[in-house]
Amino acid sequence: MVTYSDIATRVARDQLEVFGGFHPGPNDGAPAGCGTLLLLGPREPGFWDTLLSAPEATESQSHDASSLNPDLDTMDRWSARVIGEIATDLGGRAVFPFGGPPSYPFFAWATKSGRAWASPVTLLVHDVAGLMVSYRGALALPFHVDLPTQTDARPCARCDQPCVTACPAAALTAAGYDTGACHAALDTPAGAGCMTQGCAVRRACPVSQTYGRDPAQSAYHMRAFHP
Repeated sequence: MVTYSDIATRVARDQLEVFGGFHPGPNDGAPAGCGTLLLLGPREPGFWDTLLSAPEATESQSHDASSLNPDLDTMDRWSARVIGEIATDLGGRAVFPFGGPPSYPFFAWATKSGRAWASPVTLLVHDVAGLMVSYRGALALPFHVDLPTQTDARPCARCDQPCVTACPAAALTAAGYDTGACHAALDTPAGAGCMTQGCAVRRACPVSQTYGRDPAQSAYHMRAFHP
């Protein structure tokens, strides 16, 4: 019988971590026959170095983080291969927040897991990754796995919420997300820090600051968002 601990150990071999899970019902949008759905995210610190040593990174120009080409979907291709292999090992199916159709409701799944919530700036905030949360995929397993008991550890309830005022262009606030203003700001000196270190709002989260993501990975995501 496969346990939660077994799965956590298996995914850690590929520098991934179980970011939450639940037992889907008929209205949760999980694949047919799914008894347990587990969300996977980067295990930090160290995920970026693992990605850079992978074959997908070699195909994406070089191992130099500054030249890894986001146009080649390096991280998505790595996720598809690695999580696909994990799912096969466990007798399940891998599903992803990219490459649809079908399009899976990862935001809803995250909140269903009891380990992620809508933040004051509407982005998901995770109990370990904070606003740096990123789901690389999910394991849809055809059997029941006993999951750790979750308590209501929503970090925003005990936080001064610096994310609300962190955006240098006031593009991402409690009022919503103005993507046009965000893109415009990223072409100015005020947005330089976001481009090289990651979104200022995500970095402002106290939980994000303890997560250990390499700034080079955040810069990669920003180049994909704002070429």
